[in-house]
Amino acid sequence: MMTAVLLYDGDCAFCSTCAHWLQRWAPARAEVVAWQLADLETLHVTVAEADAAVQWVADGDADRDDDGARAAGPEAIAAYLRTAGPHWRVAGRVLAFAPVHRVAWPVYRWIAAHRHRLPGGTPQCALPSTAREPGPGPGGRTAP
Repeated sequence: MMTAVLLYDGDCAFCSTCAHWLQRWAPARAEVVAWQLADLETLHVTVAEADAAVQWVADGDADRDDDGARAAGPEAIAAYLRTAGPHWRVAGRVLAFAPVHRVAWPVYRWIAAHRHRLPGGTPQCALPSTAREPGPGPGGRTAP
């Protein structure tokens, strides 16, 4: 059985909204966790990597990058979708398809740069994580 984690920015309202949407509408065989509440050391993910883009770590082997075991940004989203229901698996394969993939990263970067202006976003989302005020994470828990 696959063990997988999708890490997102729990300090960003837009990112949290997207992560909760995925959990609700595209449930997968993966945990969806705010990186601020995750044991990044065990997952072999740095704070800089987690802060830069959504991260996917599967099968407990964070050092492998084949078979979707480790991915970031749209590749991470594609890997997550490939573990969800049949329709979502197709969407994950399409997102990983080379022509789509070439467009996915620029779109992902644009969304990340403008997430504070998107639905569910707040002005706090525009700040780099080091400039954000620490606050309660998902479920009211305070991030470590």
